[in-house]
Amino acid sequence: MQVIGLCRFSYPGEGGFHKSHDCLNDQIAYLYAPERLEERFRTFECFTLPSLRAQTDPEFTFLIVIGESLPRAHSDRLEALVADLPQAVIQAHAPGPHRDVMRKAINSVRQTTGTPSLQFRLDDDDAVAVTYVEKLRHAAAHVAGLLQDHRHFAIDFTRGHAARPGPKGLATAPIEDPYWTAGLAMMFRPDVPLTIMNFHRRRLLHKMPALIFPEEEMMLRGVNGFNDSDNADDAPKLRLKKLGTGGEDKFRRLYNIDADHVRRVFSG
Repeated sequence: MQVIGLCRFSYPGEGGFHKSHDCLNDQIAYLYAPERLEERFRTFECFTLPSLRAQTDPEFTFLIVIGESLPRAHSDRLEALVADLPQAVIQAHAPGPHRDVMRKAINSVRQTTGTPSLQFRLDDDDAVAVTYVEKLRHAAAHVAGLLQDHRHFAIDFTRGHAARPGPKGLATAPIEDPYWTAGLAMMFRPDVPLTIMNFHRRRLLHKMPALIFPEEEMMLRGVNGFNDSDNADDAPKLRLKKLGTGGEDKFRRLYNIDADHVRRVFSG
């Protein structure tokens, strides 16, 4: 089964963001504002990429969608960051209906092997456990027979952490909640052109069966000043606490996130 991960890296399109803007130019100005982009690059470098580099199952594609209007200096910086991640594919797209653009992007890297497609998505401040792809593929193999009766199926890892990076390291809180973006994946029949971007995560329980794994900590949701998703509304309730030495060791083992690297990057 092919595993595809999607990350929208400040892609400007129609829809796709909870924060609305009057016109496309206003959205681009917001997305490409220097302070915002700098934070996105830092969280992407400290959270997302380390967790993907260390995957125990390296057989996956990580599709990064950017806008054609992303300034060259930023696209060059992004290419440099992923140069040592062979699974990374960067695609630049013109503005368009958000879900349609993402569906076409994902399907452009789908293999026509006649096997199910496993898909997940990460925001550019999210991470997954280093065993995520391995555990996802293992779970999908056990329930693949359900695709005989269903076009698609959700696989959800519901435990993990929220984390705020900063010059002093990491402030974190545990998460135990279904359908958070970083813990959610979907499996599609080979003949179904739909993708994970065709479904709002909070409405999945009305759209398809789901297999829930509540035991292991598998996802990390970044918390920062530019969170857009409705998860950001939960941030004040999370009671983030500074991570001690033992917790930092755990994060290094679990997510390949290095708190010393976080401190260096966010002290700049």
